[in-house]
Amino acid sequence: MSSSCPVLKLLLFIGLLVLQAIATCKATLIADNNDRQVKEQAGLGWAVTYDPAKLTVHMGTVQNVTIHIANINDADLIDVQSVQLRSERDHVATVENGTIVLLKPPVPTVPWFSGSLNIVGNFLGRTDFFVEVVHKNGTTERVSTDTLPVTVIRQERVIDHVFTGSVILLISILYINFGAALDLGALKQILRRPVGPVIGFLCQFVFMPLFSYGLGHLLFPDSYELQLGLFFTGVSPAGGASNIWTVALGGNLTLSIAMTTISTLAAFGMMPLWIFTLGRTIFERAKLGIPYSRIAYTAIGLVVPISAGLVIQRCCPRFARLLVRILKPMAALLILFIVIFAIVTNLYLFELFSWQIIVAGLGLPWVGYCVGFLASHLLRLPLADSLAISIETGIQNTGIAIFLLRFALEQPAADLTTVIPVSTAIMTPLPLLLLLIGLRIHERSKRRAEASLIPKNNSEPVTPPIAE
Repeated sequence: MSSSCPVLKLLLFIGLLVLQAIATCKATLIADNNDRQVKEQAGLGWAVTYDPAKLTVHMGTVQNVTIHIANINDADLIDVQSVQLRSERDHVATVENGTIVLLKPPVPTVPWFSGSLNIVGNFLGRTDFFVEVVHKNGTTERVSTDTLPVTVIRQERVIDHVFTGSVILLISILYINFGAALDLGALKQILRRPVGPVIGFLCQFVFMPLFSYGLGHLLFPDSYELQLGLFFTGVSPAGGASNIWTVALGGNLTLSIAMTTISTLAAFGMMPLWIFTLGRTIFERAKLGIPYSRIAYTAIGLVVPISAGLVIQRCCPRFARLLVRILKPMAALLILFIVIFAIVTNLYLFELFSWQIIVAGLGLPWVGYCVGFLASHLLRLPLADSLAISIETGIQNTGIAIFLLRFALEQPAADLTTVIPVSTAIMTPLPLLLLLIGLRIHERSKRRAEASLIPKNNSEPVTPPIAE
């Protein structure tokens, strides 16, 4: 009974997480429905039309839109002080001099207002423009549910295409190497006693997706793009650098490699599963279509290089052994290159950096470390195994997250969501580096203490006793 108690605690913990996620989803959907009903009931009922019906503006540019307002009664204007065009998100786009002057038409078929206004694209994102009435008592009222959807994107650059091609090439090379290094025999041996891999799988693909979803909802309630970025990072498999940190900190390398293998293979099914289920609620709130085909093609596309690596392992074992030797440093360097290239090509994203994004970048991996270690400790695994599971849980493959976000989403969501995996990649190694420095200092002080206990040799000659 005592041996099963930790297992029951872990299952109870995971069950509570699942229930919390279900409750969060339900509360979010209810809130969205209430907001939608309020918006449908609001408005004076004036007929507002826009030409064009939706607008795409490049960041830092100005575009013109024509507005027509009709179906206004004289009684509606008794308490009206002014009428203006407003943006729901001013940091995305604004209007130059949005004041609207209403003039009673000579015939009812002519609109009360028909004119052009300039829309300024400030920063990446989506927003809705609407006509707002300011009453004489200072209160405001939205005219109708008719809005002008505006999307602000950035102009394509040559370096963007270079970055996209580099990501495809480097991820393909990484997965070819992974396929060449895949030891199916060792994997079968570990799966015969799968306590460690099962804990790692549950932490990686049950806790981390739920935690990233909840954390994104908490930190970014009004920014669905950032919620998507954090969620995609949370459902990603373990990172290649996890094996290197496991060795550096004295963890179980064999278990770490096995968990990385299982995590990478399971990601082909678990990532689409989470994105198409729990992630769907974020897509719906963001008014984005779920890119089923793009995500499926991306997942299938990653199978090809792994299959190529397995073929190399079978047909060219000498070349496969060479790839195995360079896999670990190459995995770390490729992920580092992708993250640095993403930073260099998207420096404007640092304008989005706020305390919420820093907390998200810190919270996702750091909580993952703690939960992985706690779950292993509850099941009384050795310290080396607990370290490996902790590191595997906390380190996400941010390169895969960036890869998916760039290819699965349209602009500007593809650009906006990238800031979260970049922030996570920057913050992930900090606690591990501090732990490594602490261990090295502890080992050095321990060696010094042991050396001080060793008696020093007496350099003075010993006088032999005088025989009597």
